[in-house]
Amino acid sequence: MNNYLSMTKEELQKEFSCVKSDFKHLVTLHLSLDMSRGKPGFDQMNVSNRIFDLVGNDSGFKNRTGTDCRNYGGLDGLVELKDLFAQILDVNPDQVIVGGNSSLNMMFDTIAQAMTHGFGEEPWLKQGEIKFLCPVPGYDRHFAITEYFGIKMIPVECDENGPDMDMVEELVKDSAVKGIWCVPKYSNPSGITYSDEVVRRLAALKPAAKDFRIMWDNAYAIHDLYEDGDKLLNIYDECVKAGNQNLPIIFTSTSKITFPGAGVAAEAASPENVMLLKKRMSFQTIGPDKLNQLRHARAFENIDALKAHMKAHAEILRPKFEAVLEELSSQFEGNEIVNWSNPKGGYFICVSVLNGCAKRVVDLCAQVGLVLTPAGAPFPYGKDETDSIMRIAPSYPSVDEIKSASKVLCVAIKYACLEKLLKDLS
Repeated sequence: MNNYLSMTKEELQKEFSCVKSDFKHLVTLHLSLDMSRGKPGFDQMNVSNRIFDLVGNDSGFKNRTGTDCRNYGGLDGLVELKDLFAQILDVNPDQVIVGGNSSLNMMFDTIAQAMTHGFGEEPWLKQGEIKFLCPVPGYDRHFAITEYFGIKMIPVECDENGPDMDMVEELVKDSAVKGIWCVPKYSNPSGITYSDEVVRRLAALKPAAKDFRIMWDNAYAIHDLYEDGDKLLNIYDECVKAGNQNLPIIFTSTSKITFPGAGVAAEAASPENVMLLKKRMSFQTIGPDKLNQLRHARAFENIDALKAHMKAHAEILRPKFEAVLEELSSQFEGNEIVNWSNPKGGYFICVSVLNGCAKRVVDLCAQVGLVLTPAGAPFPYGKDETDSIMRIAPSYPSVDEIKSASKVLCVAIKYACLEKLLKDLS
């Protein structure tokens, strides 16, 4: 394919005429497609349906320690799941708190508790303006939590290794900077995994704020698409080595392992942080949904059973990702107007187009019947200053729908970029 950036104005006009014709045809198809959120599809959720048969009158309601899971108690979760999440996160079971279905809820609570009661220091609410570092592009819901509490967000650029650590190390010299959001493996939406060097430098940070915390959202810890998935260095071990064991609060869940609305979430931290978090939880609840935890414990008796389950997910997801990547490659190989990530796991593909074109691409897709995440969503306050980044979520639609959606996406990218190039030449 010709590189648009090397074409003459006349060549661009001719190409634009063809693309507009393709676009008009797509509009007549009255499509209804959605690649806006990283939701598991029906086929993925069906893999876990057996879980509902694992708790009942025949199988009993007690776990291995004899706890009747129908009753109150068990503030930090069943021992079986503490063991399982400890293996996922590579920490000790007594460092794990197992909760309800939402790790996002746990993150919100952690920030809320810091605002009202602090992390060993004055409550953040009493410290004047406070700030958080936000690697970009990043997870919009992290940014939404931060904005909700009125915390000033500071974008930090990422490359293929993770956040710009020179920038991070400089910014944490400000005592108003209280934390950093991280999706360290198959990051949302870029798909990158933090390098060992980045993890070590994060672990070795010397923030001016004693109550600084690394919010380590390891949502895709075991969500590999291929056998040779990325490897992530253990943040907690590195923090211990650096004398910073209280820095990280680590989160994960089974939302994309079993059911988004009926999974199990967990957080892990140093013994000191766990003690603090559990003390505060004791005022919130008498215990989580242990019946749901018991279902999960019986479904995944060990880490090997869980890994086998995740291979079934990969078999479903991989063709969907490959359908998007194949279409992008076939349409834009050698054309410098667009770049895209090629992740080995996770739930997203990050597409970068010419500056000033992302919002237009999303709007054009909507006109054809394809819903994408709003441009700007992967940035604090929804503002991508370059208007160039888009998050593509291939997990929910069928493979055939993904193929149709990918064709729409490519036509919309061509349309928006040609429109911009011709406008710049006029």
